[in-house]
Amino acid sequence: MDVNSGVRVPLIDEADATGHLAELYERAKKVTSLDFVPDMFRLVSSKPELLETMLAGYNGVFNHGNLPRQTRELISAWTSKVNQCPYCVGTHNFFLQVFGGSEELAHAIEASDSPDDLPVDERTRVLLRLVTKLSHSAYRITDEDWQVALDAGWSTDELLEAFFCAALFNFITRLVDGLGLGTTVTQSRISQQELPDDSSSTAAAAAD
Repeated sequence: MDVNSGVRVPLIDEADATGHLAELYERAKKVTSLDFVPDMFRLVSSKPELLETMLAGYNGVFNHGNLPRQTRELISAWTSKVNQCPYCVGTHNFFLQVFGGSEELAHAIEASDSPDDLPVDERTRVLLRLVTKLSHSAYRITDEDWQVALDAGWSTDELLEAFFCAALFNFITRLVDGLGLGTTVTQSRISQQELPDDSSSTAAAAAD
């Protein structure tokens, strides 16, 4: 079955990519450490200038900054769950486990409706409550909300990164869902990959 049969825009195959698009596809594989181009990027393959923007955002969020990669993947997976995007939940639950998150946590993200139901510490719950509010009603975030996160031990720089990550995934999930890619987890080729035997070693290598 063609898992991309419901997608509303052209998805250019890697074998058919030429010129600047071929260069961007190689960049996509580099920033994701995958040997194929995720279909989320291929959604904008007919407009390379948009793909370039998406790659810059993805690279900035996942390959730079102060937050641990596991935390960034947790924010991405949870924001995707808040937005009911199975494709992105599956993708980032996979990466969450690659970078040290437990299978229990990945399953909890799929099944839970609140950060309070996740097997994480209170400091992390504070952060996830805040990015949940960012997704649902960002205009309702108050100085008091921000201070609660600071008091929990998050720095201003870390909160900025967390907000950018969550905001990026509010954008990505809407693009993925609106263009018809995000209807099932099986549409995520990443989620169908086997986890490395030693995810911690893989995470360390990818961080180098």
